[in-house]
Amino acid sequence: MTIQHGATTTAALPDGQEAYMREALFLARLALGRTAPNPAVGAIVVRDGSVVGRGHTQPPGGPHAEVLALREAGELARGASLYVTLEPCAHWGRTPPCVDAFLTAGVREVFVAVPDPNPIAGGGIGRLRDGGVGVRVGLCEHEARQLNEGFLKRVATGLPFVIAKYAMTLDGRIATRTGHSRWITGEEARLEVHRLRDQVDGIVVGAGTIAADDPELTTRLPDGHAGAGGPHHPLRIVLDGSGRTRGAARVLGLKLPGRTLIACTTATPPGQVRDWEGAGVETLVLQGDGMRVPVRALLEALGERGLNTVLIEGGGETLYSFLAEGLIDRVQAYIAPKLAGGREAPGPFGGEGIRTMDEAWSLREVVIRGFGSDLRVDGYVDYDATG
Repeated sequence: MTIQHGATTTAALPDGQEAYMREALFLARLALGRTAPNPAVGAIVVRDGSVVGRGHTQPPGGPHAEVLALREAGELARGASLYVTLEPCAHWGRTPPCVDAFLTAGVREVFVAVPDPNPIAGGGIGRLRDGGVGVRVGLCEHEARQLNEGFLKRVATGLPFVIAKYAMTLDGRIATRTGHSRWITGEEARLEVHRLRDQVDGIVVGAGTIAADDPELTTRLPDGHAGAGGPHHPLRIVLDGSGRTRGAARVLGLKLPGRTLIACTTATPPGQVRDWEGAGVETLVLQGDGMRVPVRALLEALGERGLNTVLIEGGGETLYSFLAEGLIDRVQAYIAPKLAGGREAPGPFGGEGIRTMDEAWSLREVVIRGFGSDLRVDGYVDYDATG
């Protein structure tokens, strides 16, 4: 377990190759949330110890990170080193193969953090080596895999990477007994949540959360805090098999930036589905068990749409439905130093729950970090260690 004090932590970067790759990783983070179904990639070109070209992935159809870095470097790329956070593609898609640009530019050596698992896009490392370019794989691999964990999971399984996020009091309540929840955490923690929204492809909430809180589910960040091109508004996904969400809900506002999708079932009242669609809201009708939206089928559909990372923001029944099926990959729990009490005050996970602590789900790679007076516990769900 790692404990980080303060809102940010810094560490001295080593000289040389690792420092260059970390700069490429910094560039890749600027593209998070803006590249799906593609990965977020960063690249830099280094000549005689100086960075002469930089780039990060543009939205689908735009140039890849490597191409932008090579363009900026120009003739200085010949004989230079290129650092890239993911294996360059070797196939034609919306853009030409990146390896062709490497070979044309005359790059001497390439450092790759992570091989591309996509069977369509892979083969770039082999093409470069066949072309006489030296290739080293694995520099800063752990950080690079974590940065693109959504893309890597979707390519491997067809499902988006799922992050469960919630805020609770020190005694485990996400609202008071009356349902009041604004605000549990302070401004610094809430700003960090909006940074996370800025980097994901979709946000999932249940119809109960819409009814109780009437959220907009948009990304609200001060100037200078968003990634490339300003704030990114992920796809808003409302689970509503019973047809509770009405047109007055703010999440359905047509003037909101971004888009809203309502996931329902074949048992949802057809009239309500027509009302949603008539109001310009997209619907996804799934074959479910009555009016309960099947969450695995939902994730399969979102994966087919190319969403790499999905954030679940509640409520308790929604969160538990994903956890019970082994579909939550990562948990980010914000804990405020407040006490709410109340036998009927809700906790972050509803559902049936477990019988004994031996059955509890554990987290691994846990990092605890402070935001103002609040703490965030961040870790990966270790289903193999359960029970």
